[in-house]
Amino acid sequence: MIRVAGLETEYGCLVPVGEDPGIAVCRIRDWIFQDGRFGLIDLHQRDWDEPSGNGGFLYNGGRLYMDMGHLEYCTPECLTLKDLIRYDRAGDRLIQQSCEESGLADSLNFIRNNIDHYSGATFGCHENYLVHRNAPLTESSVLSLLTFLTLRMLMIGAGRVAGENPEELWELDAQFTQSQPPFQISQRANYINNDLFEWVQFNRAIINTRDEPLADGRRFRRLHLLHGDTNVLTESLALKIGATALVLDLLENEALPKVYLADAVTTMRNLSICPEGPWEVPLADGRIMSALEILRMYQESATREFGGRDEETDQVLTLWKQTLDSLENRDWGAMFGKIDWITKKLLFEDFIQQEGLKWTDPWLKSQDLEFHHINPERSLGMALDRPGEFWVESDSKTELAMKEPPNDTRALSRGKALQAWGKEPPERYFADWERLDCSSRGPFSLLNPFQANPDGFDHWLKAASQNGE
Repeated sequence: MIRVAGLETEYGCLVPVGEDPGIAVCRIRDWIFQDGRFGLIDLHQRDWDEPSGNGGFLYNGGRLYMDMGHLEYCTPECLTLKDLIRYDRAGDRLIQQSCEESGLADSLNFIRNNIDHYSGATFGCHENYLVHRNAPLTESSVLSLLTFLTLRMLMIGAGRVAGENPEELWELDAQFTQSQPPFQISQRANYINNDLFEWVQFNRAIINTRDEPLADGRRFRRLHLLHGDTNVLTESLALKIGATALVLDLLENEALPKVYLADAVTTMRNLSICPEGPWEVPLADGRIMSALEILRMYQESATREFGGRDEETDQVLTLWKQTLDSLENRDWGAMFGKIDWITKKLLFEDFIQQEGLKWTDPWLKSQDLEFHHINPERSLGMALDRPGEFWVESDSKTELAMKEPPNDTRALSRGKALQAWGKEPPERYFADWERLDCSSRGPFSLLNPFQANPDGFDHWLKAASQNGE
């Protein structure tokens, strides 16, 4: 990638009947930060809903905290897809290891999905992409970006057993509640209410318009997406981030296809309830067009502009084309173990046939959760993961990513500061995405996410780590 990106994953938590999941999640958070085990807890209030002690930054440069009762893990800023996948997996491993070593593994289960089948609640997987401030965000480019972000679910949806919970269906129009299929492509589609909006709760949008760069606002902005599903399979995650990053490259090059949907939210919901197709969508000019044909326009444009740029780009372009070819030919087997929603659907169809079940059987909802379990010994999804050779990472690298930051973004400086303070805790410290502070030395700004070791940082850290003495 030529841009910095990061993921925020909110985890579902299953506890025995009668236990409070909020208390259980707090116990895991506290174990992670106890005695500076994996990071340092916040000593300051970050916002009205983030008091001191609610979470903290990790030695790997990422962050872990409580968000409305959920445990949320944020990767550090990453400049390569393989790093982003590695640090995303490190979050799962960190939480699972915490359950095991704290003695809570038998009573706590963490799930990386987006829906509570029983309460109807939703929780997200938020994507963050650094975009240049001077990017041409014209009406045409934003509407074209919106088209891609709406249709990409066909390639990277997580899939789900359909919901019948009133708490979920109240958000949908009557036409959707009357035609709920037994299986849907996307977990988040039912909960997206708008195409463009500033806030992240209650009026969730495909594109979040809040201008919060967490960097030098004169040079950068941050595209914050919250409509995507949480992926389990490696190639689904690689395609979600990789293809979206390439589309943003197209935007900055003013090379986006000029194709605009009539209604993005309605299109998203309609596609999600059509796992068998046909995936035809209405455009703003009145035409009806194949969603796969539109997605291919973006892939071909990205190939013309960026093909041969580097190996990672070519791998994403190839994966993108292969996925579109397989979807067009309905070659489900070729996508088994690679695309989440198709893998889950094929698995459940076989399970239903073997056990003589109906799609409405509660057993299916339980299996849906098991697909997303973070424990590799229980996860159905992880057991079926079949990434291509390029995307395979060693366990040792994932293990290292639990405590060591990437070496090519500002996460390196943040991680080095936290590691130094973890060894010799100062009386006062402050850490955020774009700023560090300690004792009486004054703050150090990390305004450029591309700078791994800014000028003067090592000197500042040495002085700051001496507690102002």
